[in-house]
Amino acid sequence: MDISIKISIPDEGDFIRAVLNNERWAQKQLYEDHYPAMMAIALRYSNNEDDALDILHESFIKVFINLNKYKVNSSLSAWIRRILINTAIDYYWKEIRRKTDDIEQAFDLKSDIPDVISDISTVEILNSIQQLSPAYRSIFNMFVIEGYTHREIAEILHINESTCRANLVKARAKLKSILIAKDFNK
Repeated sequence: MDISIKISIPDEGDFIRAVLNNERWAQKQLYEDHYPAMMAIALRYSNNEDDALDILHESFIKVFINLNKYKVNSSLSAWIRRILINTAIDYYWKEIRRKTDDIEQAFDLKSDIPDVISDISTVEILNSIQQLSPAYRSIFNMFVIEGYTHREIAEILHINESTCRANLVKARAKLKSILIAKDFNK
């Protein structure tokens, strides 16, 4: 006697709607179906397994948040992979900014030059930032303070990435000159 059980697998559109409706079974299935392949990619982009897990989990958070932007019947795996790769690249750049060569060497660094920044109050720094043009101020704040990437800033402000980078350099130079002028006027 042959007994077969037919399991109804929802079509992709129904599955995506289930995930968007926060149905746990669908979220779990999406995660489990794509975890092995995405973890392999994350490992290629990271220094160790812990970093890979951070990248993977941050990517899946972005997937769940942005799933409404996915076009049904295109390649879901490719879409998730693109998010993961972009997240890995962003993670890399954030790590590069945080790194120091050797923390013990940093403790031994000494300089006879007075620390200008420590003599400037938070209010003075804020006032100096506010003297920047709106374009420079926006890019400076988004990149330095908020931690956006140049790509994200370019998309938000509808400018080229190269324009974003150039304006950040100009904003830093202008801010430096403003702060130096304040220091000499004391």
